[in-house]
Amino acid sequence: MYIIEKAPAKINLTLDVLYKRSDQYHEVEMVMTTVDLADRIEFFLIEEDKIEVASENRFVPNDERNLAYRAAKLLKERYDVKQGVYIKIDKQIPVAAGLAGGSSDAAATLRGLNRLWELNITLRELAVLGAEVGSDVSFCVYNSTALAKGRGETIIELPAPPQCWVILAKPAQGVSTQSVYQSLQLNDIEHPDTDGMVQAIKRSDYQGVCNRLKNVLETVTLPKNPEVEQIKEQMLRSGADAVLMSGSGPTVFGLVQQESRADRIYNSLRGFCEEVYVVRLLGNRQ
Repeated sequence: MYIIEKAPAKINLTLDVLYKRSDQYHEVEMVMTTVDLADRIEFFLIEEDKIEVASENRFVPNDERNLAYRAAKLLKERYDVKQGVYIKIDKQIPVAAGLAGGSSDAAATLRGLNRLWELNITLRELAVLGAEVGSDVSFCVYNSTALAKGRGETIIELPAPPQCWVILAKPAQGVSTQSVYQSLQLNDIEHPDTDGMVQAIKRSDYQGVCNRLKNVLETVTLPKNPEVEQIKEQMLRSGADAVLMSGSGPTVFGLVQQESRADRIYNSLRGFCEEVYVVRLLGNRQ
């Protein structure tokens, strides 16, 4: 018996950091949604009582460094499952890109194994479990559009934003999320209009969404990675309606409503950025 789950990438429409908590995590507010760039994960029941993870991508570990492995182990131990599983990850989302690829794999693993092992756990319960694996996993369990608070584990679902094309461009150099947060100067932050973004989404106001894109982590990542700034400028020059870095970076995304403009931006970026994608916004649970 086997089951397939899609694990879509996420983008941040807003990312705000409010303060550093006593547990050393940062209190955040983020509006996130999903795009049609996804890993494909297959789950096979095996006779041996163990977890195996495999991927052809050499940057994907097959042990406890892998969030999907951690999610499977947590679910297995918490619900005392005596069955084994072989997890095959077909990686399409760039690694260490600010697109929550690992978190989405973990979330897809929780959903997939819930079905494979017939555990009948609710989505809300899976999201609570996901918070033990990683900060973005709870959002990825819902696989939709949401306002995330706390350290990312408190999820308030939202309608899908207005449909549009999304151009994603990832520079070659990766970014350490931990080092970005450590370097963030909390006193100098200009905060996003998070409430305004939520209202724009609820009104299906495309221009309102574009006007409110903001990510406070750009203040750290951009000065250290000039290529990210160059990609942003190139996207705007080529006709993007709005441009932002996702997560801690380094991936940049641009929004447009016309496919022809999306193609033009894609072609303009191919010269100096290897990983470029044109995808649709998803925004709804898949």
